Amino acid sequence: MPYLTSASEIHSIVAEYTKASTLWIDTEVAEYKNRNAKLSLIQVLDDPKDLSGDRIYLLDVFEQPDLVADFVDKIMVNPGIEKVFHNASYDVKYLGNRKAQNITCTLEMAKKIPYYLLPSRNYQLKSLASELCHFQNIDKKEQSSNWGQRPLTEEQIEYAYLDCIYLAQVHQRLIELTEQINHNPATENLTTLTERYTQIQHQWKLLDSEFEHLQERIKKAMQAQNLSETPDFKLTAYERATVKVPFIELVRLVQSQDINLDFPITLTQKLQKDLAENLEQLSVDIEKNTSWRLTPKTQESEQVKDEG
Repeated sequence: MPYLTSASEIHSIVAEYTKASTLWIDTEVAEYKNRNAKLSLIQVLDDPKDLSGDRIYLLDVFEQPDLVADFVDKIMVNPGIEKVFHNASYDVKYLGNRKAQNITCTLEMAKKIPYYLLPSRNYQLKSLASELCHFQNIDKKEQSSNWGQRPLTEEQIEYAYLDCIYLAQVHQRLIELTEQINHNPATENLTTLTERYTQIQHQWKLLDSEFEHLQERIKKAMQAQNLSETPDFKLTAYERATVKVPFIELVRLVQSQDINLDFPITLTQKLQKDLAENLEQLSVDIEKNTSWRLTPKTQESEQVKDEG
């Protein structure tokens, strides 16, 4: 966990990082809630197997824009180095912004994983580290500490280097989960998929039915007990108003007031039927989209039986 404050040492390690294929990077920002936010630390790990922190360097770049510029020029804009961040848009804003290339964001990776594979309560790095990688007793209090003070406290330094460990481990697990959902449609086993689909469909119907029933019971109970809020729910009443006018009146108004309403409208099936051959007198723009619907044959046969 080397903590570097010397400019020459920081330039030297940045030069070493140009040889890496992947870097796991985090930052700490001073006064991050204000407009004059300043980059305080850049934490870098080049070995995802390192759980000790020996391969993590904390680069103190506070009030040293030349060091940040060197990191951006040698690392961030280098397309040959993959840079892994969590919530990359935040960090990259201080590290080259749009010039940065080959960025991987574990937050975006996590969002693409289906909930059944990643049932996390949220996508914060600490939550993913706890739930995916089983890290225990993760402390978050230093996140909002004063990163503009010098010297930094031992607690701040420990917090900063641990984030890189969490990031690398979460990234590795997300890669594994991503591989589980990336299948070749041409070689999928439809029999296996169908069996699993049928199992889940039955379970889903039971759960969905109970879920909707519980929702209604909770709403009615809160109304009956005159509660607008509980520790778990907030009950809100809302009204939706739909404004309708006779179309012919709208036409008369447009003509009399010289109002420009030149925009396309979507013709419903009924309107198309009512217009009949008159439809040919209009400049019709037809947009065609193909969508696919999967209907289980058992359901389809039940519909036919009901219609018969």
